[in-house]
Amino acid sequence: MANMNIPNTLTLMRILLIPVLVGVVYLPYTWTGIAAAGIFSVAAITDWVDGYLARKLNQSTPFGAFLDPVADKLMVAVALVLLLEQYPHPWFTVPVAIIIGREIVISALREWMAEIGKRTSVAVSIIGKFKTTMQMIAIIVLLTQTSVVDQRIEALGFIALYVAAILTIWSMTVYMKAAWRDLSDSM
Repeated sequence: MANMNIPNTLTLMRILLIPVLVGVVYLPYTWTGIAAAGIFSVAAITDWVDGYLARKLNQSTPFGAFLDPVADKLMVAVALVLLLEQYPHPWFTVPVAIIIGREIVISALREWMAEIGKRTSVAVSIIGKFKTTMQMIAIIVLLTQTSVVDQRIEALGFIALYVAAILTIWSMTVYMKAAWRDLSDSM
């Protein structure tokens, strides 16, 4: 297990936190929303820390490059699906569908671009980083609202979710433009 350095261990920890998050959300206690937000916050922080450590300690690996985006997308998708149960309304479902749908499309696009040797054409952009930040804020805020309902705080969570959805569409457009020539040449 030579690939199990600190960054890869943190990434794997994020994946292992997913069933913990799900289990905590369904516990019959009033504090579960705060606990779930805490678990998700730990995952969000380790997302940043593992990337920082991989670069700082020169511990980037092909395994880590594969696993990191998988861990991120799994954690976000599971958290959003859990929140759909709390907010079963079209105004919540639409941005969630946009966010999850975009992650699937861009993952497939990156895989395809890697196959043709042009993965760097769809590397993570600054828009993608802002999108991720807004997603994390929205999810953390909205998870807390299962324990402590405050309409002002909840409204901030919804605003962050919609900003994330808009940034999601924007970043997907940027990635699709970058790959369009290769996509259209292969049709």
